[in-house]
Amino acid sequence: MAVLDTVREIRSEDARIGGYKLWLMSRDIFPAGWVPGRDGFFKLLSQNHLTLPRPKPRHTTNSNHRFHKYGNLYREVVPMRPNEVWVADITYVDVGDDDCYLHLITDAYSRKILGWVLSDSLAASNTKDALLQAIEQAGDSDLHGLIHHSDRGTQYCCDLYVSELRKHGIIISMTEDSNPTDNGIAERVNGIVKQELIYPGKHFSNKGEAAEKIGDFIRFYNEKRPHMSL
Repeated sequence: MAVLDTVREIRSEDARIGGYKLWLMSRDIFPAGWVPGRDGFFKLLSQNHLTLPRPKPRHTTNSNHRFHKYGNLYREVVPMRPNEVWVADITYVDVGDDDCYLHLITDAYSRKILGWVLSDSLAASNTKDALLQAIEQAGDSDLHGLIHHSDRGTQYCCDLYVSELRKHGIIISMTEDSNPTDNGIAERVNGIVKQELIYPGKHFSNKGEAAEKIGDFIRFYNEKRPHMSL
């Protein structure tokens, strides 16, 4: 019961965190021998109705536009430090009767979400605001040579966004086709936010509530949640 109570407490911060990460976190919290093995832990979750249903995907990218599309410079790069590669993407958020969009910038090395904006449109100004947050997070770090990788959506190709990248000496890289694996880390971060927060069975009633919950989740994601790639 103590383990299950801890699972529910973790789920209060991250409603859709997966069973394997719950197992890892529980093993860190309890003395040796308290938490069953991985398979036994999964069985415990299933017996107590704590397993999760699968979500339904949506799409937000429109690459049919007049702006220049850049090549993929990230394909052969393995980041070895923070602020070497940032990945960017936008994901749909269901808020009451309205549609909102979460604009994200993530550091590919640390997996830290550096900038995020929840907006009621796909306007590039919102995407730029997320970028400015990330630049502010970087502080005094020299961003010259940093690779910014995204899909070929209008928001990332337009003059407003590209000029901001160039102002800081940031190199532009983009996916070359519709294959989501070309921007796998950004897609993965989107999936984590949606699967573990946005799809737990109920929708946000308004944008303010959504922004508050997303902010809480991102703090949990950055500071507490285990990342298997690290």
